[in-house]
Amino acid sequence: MIVLGIETSCDETAASICSNKKILSNIVSSQYMHSDYGGVVPEIASREHEKYLNIIVNSAITESGIKLSNLDAIAVTQGPGLAGTLLTGISFAKGLSLSLDIPIVAINHLEAHIFANFLTEPNLKYPFVCLLVSGGHTQLWHVKNINDYYLLGETLDDAAGEAFDKGARILDLGYPGGPEIEKAGINGNPKAINFPRSLLGNNSLDFSFSGLKTSLLYFMDKNNKNKVFSTEDIASSYQEAIIDALCTKLKRAVKFTKTERCVIAGGVAANARLRKKIKSSLSIDLYFPSLKYCTDNAAMISFLGEMKLSQDVNSGLNFSVEPNLRLV
Repeated sequence: MIVLGIETSCDETAASICSNKKILSNIVSSQYMHSDYGGVVPEIASREHEKYLNIIVNSAITESGIKLSNLDAIAVTQGPGLAGTLLTGISFAKGLSLSLDIPIVAINHLEAHIFANFLTEPNLKYPFVCLLVSGGHTQLWHVKNINDYYLLGETLDDAAGEAFDKGARILDLGYPGGPEIEKAGINGNPKAINFPRSLLGNNSLDFSFSGLKTSLLYFMDKNNKNKVFSTEDIASSYQEAIIDALCTKLKRAVKFTKTERCVIAGGVAANARLRKKIKSSLSIDLYFPSLKYCTDNAAMISFLGEMKLSQDVNSGLNFSVEPNLRLV
């Protein structure tokens, strides 16, 4: 089966071809202009998708070595994400599905991030705990099989990626904040400043990062007057607070589920310090997606789409955009 995957949930325009669980092409176009605004501007993102989606899809088809007529099905992100950007991808996918008379399957973006790990580790076994951590979501899942998920915990306010973005803005660093803070703090002292870790009790598997962001804001007001700490130490210490909270909850989830496997998913999974801390914190089987599959991409959409289609899933043409789509 040959499946075209389309991803337009935020500020990456992406298309991929998957055939028999192998990725033949994976094209991603990132919208760097949002860095000028300190965050994604939805209207600009939608216009950029409209401008480049057809080009990206054609590039994916060309790189894969197939013809448009060879496609057996299309998989497209339904949500969660920005309504306008999702609509661009879904409208394109529906039009192509109708013109080629082939099935279309609507994909949950969060589910696709989880299954991106199978692209790196095809022999990954169920069940496993997944730490899904990105700009919009921070969740812990117990994954027992495809379509069998249990939500263990999630953020009650800001996602970890959002905490990175807001922290970078406070520190006058660039966007997206995660890579900028990681880069700024690479030679810093992670123990220089003891920023708070909101653990919400001894047994909670939920997260909270809004207090950490506020703590950084107040700290900077004070530090700007005294100039005691360097940006490197502040960035490193702030990053460490986020990572400590993630690692603590992940260890709790592993203990609670008694699982022997753990996977990390989402854009923040690309953070080198997070990977190092998790590896030193847990002595079970750990899986991380390749860096190219951490951030938004269409390979995970086409791959999961093929898995769904093999189970006779066909969304038809009547599904709609779901900006707040949940996994369960």
